[in-house]
Amino acid sequence: MFIVDTGFLIALQDKRDAHHARAMRFAESYAEGWISSWPVLTEACYILSSRVHFDCVMALLDDVQSGVLQVWEIPAERLPRMQALMKRYKKLPMDLADASLVLLAEHLGHGRILTTDQRDFGAYRFKNREPFEDVMARSG
Repeated sequence: MFIVDTGFLIALQDKRDAHHARAMRFAESYAEGWISSWPVLTEACYILSSRVHFDCVMALLDDVQSGVLQVWEIPAERLPRMQALMKRYKKLPMDLADASLVLLAEHLGHGRILTTDQRDFGAYRFKNREPFEDVMARSG
């Protein structure tokens, strides 16, 4: 299962996005499941509705409803860990959506991520030392 970041979701829906063609090729080539978090979906829906088109928001929510994109619920007891991560990476800065994906990687035990944010996810570590694997970048 691949972890999905906001940038990848935007790239799939926005034909004007610089990463659109690569995201589409990846989506069409890999059958493995996708998982993200509610903070990521909130961020993606806001960006899609304000910069692209409301229909893209509905398409994204259809993917959630159909199970194409699973959504991980952040356990309340993990909130202190999110705060610690955001403090640790405050110079980047790390936002709530990114912190939620670090927690998701810790939950899943891997950091295979679909993202357009190579800078931040190149710097973040889950379990304090494990690097993320930018699967889309690796696929060319």
